[in-house]
Amino acid sequence: MQQKKHIQLGLLSCLFAFTVLSSCQTMRADERKEPVGKVVGQPLYSNFKYTGKDAFYSENPIVPGQFYSTILQGCYPDPSITRKGDDYYLVASSFVMFPGVPIFHSHDMVNWKQIGHVLNRESQLQVGTAGISEGVYAPDIMYNPNNDTFYMITTQFASGIGNMVVKTKDPKANNWSDPIKLQFDGIDPALFFDDNGKAYVVHNDAPDKGKELYTGHRVIKIWEYDVATDQVIPGTSKIIVDGGVDLAKQPIWIEAPHIYKKNGQYYLMCAEGGTGGNHSEVIFSSSHPMGPYTPAKNNPILSQRHLPADRPNKVDWAGHADLVQTADGEWYGVFLAVRPNEKNRVNTGRETFVLPVDWSGEWPIFKGGMEPLKALVHTPKGIESSKDKSGFFPNGNFTFNDKLNGKTLDERWIALRGPREKFLVDEKKGLAIKPFAVTVQEKKPISALFYRQQHIAFAAEVEMDYTPGSEKDFAGITCLQSEKFNYVLGVTKSNNEYYIQLERTENGITKVLAQQKLSRSGKMKLRVSATGDDYTFSYALDGSSFQYLGGTVSGDILSTDVAGGFTGAMIGLYATSAYETPVAK
Repeated sequence: MQQKKHIQLGLLSCLFAFTVLSSCQTMRADERKEPVGKVVGQPLYSNFKYTGKDAFYSENPIVPGQFYSTILQGCYPDPSITRKGDDYYLVASSFVMFPGVPIFHSHDMVNWKQIGHVLNRESQLQVGTAGISEGVYAPDIMYNPNNDTFYMITTQFASGIGNMVVKTKDPKANNWSDPIKLQFDGIDPALFFDDNGKAYVVHNDAPDKGKELYTGHRVIKIWEYDVATDQVIPGTSKIIVDGGVDLAKQPIWIEAPHIYKKNGQYYLMCAEGGTGGNHSEVIFSSSHPMGPYTPAKNNPILSQRHLPADRPNKVDWAGHADLVQTADGEWYGVFLAVRPNEKNRVNTGRETFVLPVDWSGEWPIFKGGMEPLKALVHTPKGIESSKDKSGFFPNGNFTFNDKLNGKTLDERWIALRGPREKFLVDEKKGLAIKPFAVTVQEKKPISALFYRQQHIAFAAEVEMDYTPGSEKDFAGITCLQSEKFNYVLGVTKSNNEYYIQLERTENGITKVLAQQKLSRSGKMKLRVSATGDDYTFSYALDGSSFQYLGGTVSGDILSTDVAGGFTGAMIGLYATSAYETPVAK
């Protein structure tokens, strides 16, 4: 009996000791503030901070009555704009970004708010195997007052969709229809709704078979459009521009057409010269929407191609424009342009600019559009510009902070080729990424969340809590222009040791630029900074200062002139479970 009591007391002592030990361990874990339910191989991101530092804006502060001409900085190309009453809506190209076709709203043409994306469902956007510069090009948004409906028409270079249209009664509701495939070839379609209820589609296309005269020879076609069936009417197509303003001069890439009506006359505005250094905007007129169209004698009406290459604070490649008339009768034009860095590289991509348009005469003229583009333009009548951009899409130099703490995800965060929801896990202390067995070098949906680079000089940092479980696990940040051109700074595991390394992928070939063994896994900060073409990557363990890895590297591979395509660079929070050791330095 006595022996039994001793055994019981011994068991109770062991149980008490185990309980105390467990409590101590729990307290130490709490003191270390380790996230509850942390998953090995699944990074937890928090406290993202992006800061822009461009001289272009610091040297040109906002003054009363003016606002920045770059209304959408970063990769927001091919803008299109429409108005219903006092509501303006603007869209831009998104390629394989998911969700696709960002849409913005404004009451004054100055302050813009992103209200979502037009293509936010997989039934609308099928780009899962497309290259980054494929997907959705040149969206056109148009309000039809005849049936109180908004249309967005575009070309989707994926899944055999081609030219397509979606529509809604209320763009703010984010409930655009599924795509309606249109029965014509070519690219850059745009709708025009006449006062009498008739509708038309204009678009870029190849010349008739056997009539192509030179490389880059394109035409503008028009069709009658049936709003009841949302299809072009067979047999109504007609070429209204052959080649461009003057076919004898062999103009290239006449595209991005839009039709406007003013004082009973029809005006066709198009981009010409290709979306690079020869880009321009040209205008034609006709007494009938189906033509014939006559070009203006003073074409182009917008371009930077004729200006000195060494001009300060250069803005270039201006074109691919769309016009809108304000409620007060003023005209404005939105268009794409680029701000190259000191080495003439284009890392921020094609951005959306705005200029007032003088249409007091026969032809519309972009005010200052043939001069070196300025940072500031005059606000519309009755509108006051403000330094307070709270709640609106910021421009100029600004700081964007996002705790990534499980609240509604900011619309500026996008994925590539597939929905964000398939790899994101909301947690109270941050945003976790469930890694796909796919790397950033593949043409597949990847487990990465991207924010566009919006400045030539910037710094972006994020906190990451991560423990790779195997040598296949890798997570960190990426600066990506495409699947073939990118940088990655991240943590992986090798021989039961943890390493942080910087990798550079150029034309599909990945090399390790630098590697550092870590004393532990877990919490750290990751940072990328750029001043023009000079990029640096660094990391900091808890309580320590930032350590540079790889020194200063060139941003060349993040520029269109090296990487090709149509997108700008993006900063990504990235994880994979299919990591392969690249070629050594």
